[in-house]
Amino acid sequence: MNSNMNGQARYPSPEQNGDFAHNAPARHRTASAWHVAFQLSTIVGILALIALLYNITTQTFGLVAVKSRVDPASLAIDGVPLEELSKEQLIAILENNISKGVMRRLERDQPFAERSRENVYNLVLERVVEMEIVRSWTLPESLFQRQAIEAEVKDKYPGARLQFRSWLNWDFVRSSQSSVPARAGVFTALQGTLWMILITMLIAFPIGVGAAIYLEEYAADNIFSRIIETNINNLAGVPSIIYGMLGLAIFVRSLEPLTSGTLFGFADPTTANGRTILSAALTMALLILPVIIINAREAIRAVPRSLREASYGLGATKWQTVWSHVLPNALPGILTGTILAVSRAIGETAPLVVVGASTFVALDPNGPFSKFTALPIQIYQWTARPQDQFRNIAAAAILVLLILLITLNATAVLLRNRFSRRY
Repeated sequence: MNSNMNGQARYPSPEQNGDFAHNAPARHRTASAWHVAFQLSTIVGILALIALLYNITTQTFGLVAVKSRVDPASLAIDGVPLEELSKEQLIAILENNISKGVMRRLERDQPFAERSRENVYNLVLERVVEMEIVRSWTLPESLFQRQAIEAEVKDKYPGARLQFRSWLNWDFVRSSQSSVPARAGVFTALQGTLWMILITMLIAFPIGVGAAIYLEEYAADNIFSRIIETNINNLAGVPSIIYGMLGLAIFVRSLEPLTSGTLFGFADPTTANGRTILSAALTMALLILPVIIINAREAIRAVPRSLREASYGLGATKWQTVWSHVLPNALPGILTGTILAVSRAIGETAPLVVVGASTFVALDPNGPFSKFTALPIQIYQWTARPQDQFRNIAAAAILVLLILLITLNATAVLLRNRFSRRY
């Protein structure tokens, strides 16, 4: 509807109505084509996700053929099975079945007084029982080819026991690394990941939110501020391996006394190096800092201007306005963006490889100055091993990583819904 010069409404002419009706079918066909394209893209994405989950799941569950050098039942004491023996009894079994030199080496790696009962139990399985999975099958093979598998085990692996195994279980989550797939776990890598992410959040969150507040509420619109904004936007798209090289040059080498702990007396200067959890956390903080700043600025910018003006009208200072009104209303968006940025950091591998994450760590990390590994590094290391069983535990570790990511993303949604406000 148009208006004439006198402000009166003027309806479309018959000629214009005819053009509109003539073009409507073409516009509808175009809209329908785009609608179908969007549906197809969604379906393709869902199918790709299903294929990924199917591939991981089929590797995580299935039949295995197990052989042991020593029958675990023969190690029972007074009728108590091996899995229920105390830590002292398990240590006695180790002393009776392995050499004194091996015992001294194990004591040197970590005193038995400091080891948990589960750790000693795993040592008994590894050093005495020597249980080995000689063959594994995927879930579809286990369900539909059971008779053929039983015949193969009887023919090729005499003395082996066939059993259904879930590679993802509580023992897998709480067990440390091992060179034997049946006893390997992700506890060390999970601890390293959680330590790294905790320190990363403690560093990146206050700096990122503080920078966003300054740029949105205090910084003048001049060339200096525009240069900073441009660089922040560019840094958000820099490949992660570049941050790894930066972390190697600054945190691992230049700041080695700080990141290794020797500056505070937590490590031996002759053996310590900067390839620690702290170096990885500082590197990851740099990686996600631009993302946090951008998300926090968007959340602060979304707070209505009327709230600020009302606060100023009541005599509040700028900082009182920011602290009491702007930040509480921007908090849902800030927290959501932060958790999503941290989710990205959890899955990064390249920076950790450059900074020096170990592919095999015998001891669990106990602080920011410890050597470490992380779940992505552990998954990469297992998939590179030639034995099929390592691919099974790699699939189980992927599920652990996915559960961790889903938990963080669900937390982001809950926080957004909990603190969101409508204007």
